[in-house]
Amino acid sequence: MAGDPPRSAVDKALDLVEAVARAERPARLSDLARSVDLHRATAYRILLDLVRRGWVLRVGDTYLPGAAALQVSAAALRNSLTALARPVLEDLSRTTGMMVNLQVLEGDRARVVDVVRPERLAVISHLSGEALPVHRFAGPLALVAALPEEARAPYLRPAEEAGHPLTGEDGLLADLARVERTGVALERGRNEKPVASISRAVRAADGTPVCALTVVGLDAEFDEPALEGLTAALLAAAGSLEDVLAGRSAARTADGGEA
Repeated sequence: MAGDPPRSAVDKALDLVEAVARAERPARLSDLARSVDLHRATAYRILLDLVRRGWVLRVGDTYLPGAAALQVSAAALRNSLTALARPVLEDLSRTTGMMVNLQVLEGDRARVVDVVRPERLAVISHLSGEALPVHRFAGPLALVAALPEEARAPYLRPAEEAGHPLTGEDGLLADLARVERTGVALERGRNEKPVASISRAVRAADGTPVCALTVVGLDAEFDEPALEGLTAALLAAAGSLEDVLAGRSAARTADGGEA
């Protein structure tokens, strides 16, 4: 635009990193150059450096976010997300008497990035820091079900490799369809026999899943009457966290006060 100062080399590199990240599908050089108003040769030279440094990944003649970009974004997401979500986790645990964790998608699994565990449930592993596959845990199931179907493939592969069925009444695809329909994922005994969990994806304003809130406890405490109350508390907590992430409000506790 006339009157604007010339872009520096850093500006151009960041423009390309952002363009790769924004692209709805793997982007070609010509599309990237056009989107950031750079000559094709200039964009190519900058992309070579970005690929070398790991900020961009070249796959054939297309470009994807690289490992460095993913690591930085994942670290920033975890660090800021856990701070915002912690009051919600604590209140949900206090309200339900259950363990509550926060998960984000990472690679082909969901990573547990924060946990609140009551002393009475110390016998249940908190799994903090662990990456969980979609076919064994409620958190990744809720998150993957919130993705568009074309984005789910990487998360299905660990299930296939483990021999878990994808099709049929008890297959993973049926589980995902059920969660997509109901909005909550329920898991009973797939990872630990006496343990059950229920999870809900927390979404950004555009519908993208940001994280999952998961309530975990002993399977005996997930009978039908209790499950109804746990589901209501989970849905309320997920709504509260969505409000916090959208800047609409501070996290609210069960008694109506701000956390």
